[in-house]
Amino acid sequence: MWLPVSLNRPMVWIALMALPACVWIPDAALRTVAACLVAFGLWDAWNQVRQQRLRLRLAQDAMGLAGDAMVISDVQNRVLAVNPAFTDITGYDSQEMLGRKLETLAAPRHDKTFYQNFWSTLKATGHWEGEIWNRRKHGDEYPEWLKVRAVTDKRGKITHFISLFTDISAQKARERDLRRIGYEDPLTGLPNRRRLHDLMSSRLRHLRAGESLDIALIDIDGLKSVNDSMGVEQGDRLLARFAQRLTSYMAGSVVGRLGGDEFMVIRTTTFDDHDKWIVNLRDHMCSPFEINEQSLRLGLTIGSCRAPEDGRDSGVLFQRLESALYNAKRLGRNHSLRFRPALDKQDNPQLALVSDLRAALISGDQLELHYQTQHHPGTGELVGMEALLRWRHPREGMVSPGDFIPLAERHGLMSELGSWVIEKACAQQAHWQHSGMPKTIVWINISALQLFQGDLETQLTTCVKRYQLKPTQIGLELTESVLLDERAGDMRPRLQALRELGYSIAIDDFGTGYSSLAYLKRLPVDKIKLDRAFIRELPNDQADAAIVTAVLAMAKGMELKVIAEGVETQAQCQFLVKAGCTMVQGFYFAKPLPASELEEKWVPLPLAEGVS
Repeated sequence: MWLPVSLNRPMVWIALMALPACVWIPDAALRTVAACLVAFGLWDAWNQVRQQRLRLRLAQDAMGLAGDAMVISDVQNRVLAVNPAFTDITGYDSQEMLGRKLETLAAPRHDKTFYQNFWSTLKATGHWEGEIWNRRKHGDEYPEWLKVRAVTDKRGKITHFISLFTDISAQKARERDLRRIGYEDPLTGLPNRRRLHDLMSSRLRHLRAGESLDIALIDIDGLKSVNDSMGVEQGDRLLARFAQRLTSYMAGSVVGRLGGDEFMVIRTTTFDDHDKWIVNLRDHMCSPFEINEQSLRLGLTIGSCRAPEDGRDSGVLFQRLESALYNAKRLGRNHSLRFRPALDKQDNPQLALVSDLRAALISGDQLELHYQTQHHPGTGELVGMEALLRWRHPREGMVSPGDFIPLAERHGLMSELGSWVIEKACAQQAHWQHSGMPKTIVWINISALQLFQGDLETQLTTCVKRYQLKPTQIGLELTESVLLDERAGDMRPRLQALRELGYSIAIDDFGTGYSSLAYLKRLPVDKIKLDRAFIRELPNDQADAAIVTAVLAMAKGMELKVIAEGVETQAQCQFLVKAGCTMVQGFYFAKPLPASELEEKWVPLPLAEGVS
């Protein structure tokens, strides 16, 4: 193996030519010179062999360390060598595979045309890359991402193939989970709002002559009191039992959960018995539930409509259902109301606001991002900024987020709003990176819908790439109520994946929900934001002072950062400095400002008076 390599060296040729001279040249001095040339040539050849062996060993070590499976095969695709990762993935060791064709691993999921295209592309272009299914030694099938390159000789004839592949079973499973999460309510397993839109549209398209859709939006009265008296876990059990009973009663119909205590039923029918159907539905669902040996009789508020009489578009029907439900609630608990044209948006300020918010999302010129800076309480040093959504209504002026955010969540607009915020915040951060503003992280508030619909990672990746940012320049804030609504057990893998991409994770409004410490222990977070309710009465309120001190000590032990919200006075700031808090946010340092005003007014902050 080494001779052809060494023959490419000039010294080897010189040594071969000098070898006869050592014998036949009569002059002793010339024979000595020839012998030296032979010796030097042999040394050069031996050195080349040693280096070649070293390169071979390094290549073998590299193959052994590679996480991807590697296969070298001949022109007939018979295996010549594999690396350890191949054995880990397939279960076959190298001795079992030597001389066997790689086709023996193929799973029977691809037809003849697939493999014909595979080989024609590989031979024509010299490479192929894509997803393919194979079978392990024990028979189970798995998907892999395969890259194949053809190796040719000097004449361009294929002599070998080098294949690299990785097992993408976990990735495919995660994609299935994301699709499921995007269309399924995590607590009940029923279709969620997004899926209900699709199902309603499908049923509308396939209505036959004489058929109608009866649609009911059901709100459980007083679920909050159940949660308060029996606990969130029992409240969730009640919701699950309610979903099971509703699904059983409405077999053959579409049943879904929009979130919280709202459910929807869609029935295809040829009967004109809408009002009777609602009465029977209420009677059945109001039968007592047995929870923890207690009998609970629920009150239900129902808004309903009928298609195509009340509309032929799913968006319109959803809006009219919500209008009917809202007006039924105005009558008190346990009422039903069918939509009628008189339930106009002028009689319903909230629905008018929802309609205006939809228009604002389309136009894009009414929504704004304001930014509130975050500081070290002792030095005033800038440590971050929070992006805060604002709505400048053309008639009403500034609409409070406390008014329009709950409406957006209730009417399915939160995902669009969240996407708008991510896009604008990333664009602003990119601008600041090149405009002389201090380099710091920008925190974005994330809703439960964004987290669970499966689009968040994709949008973040797209925006970060588009604006040439690093994930470490963007932080994600989730309110503690999100954890309670969606269950931390479902959320952990999503948060972990985001954190591994480089995004920092913070829990907002910490201390206002249930089981805060249990969630913190389970979730991969970097920072908690202590709710302003605990800061407002500092330093005079002994209970608040004790809570703040305890949270700071706990966070230090868990290696979490803490930022105190709502800091408005020097006394509050002094207390936090002494308690060991290193980040604060509030009017004492800065109010939320539009980006343009923040750029104009930004100057290095001096040491806060009286704070050391």
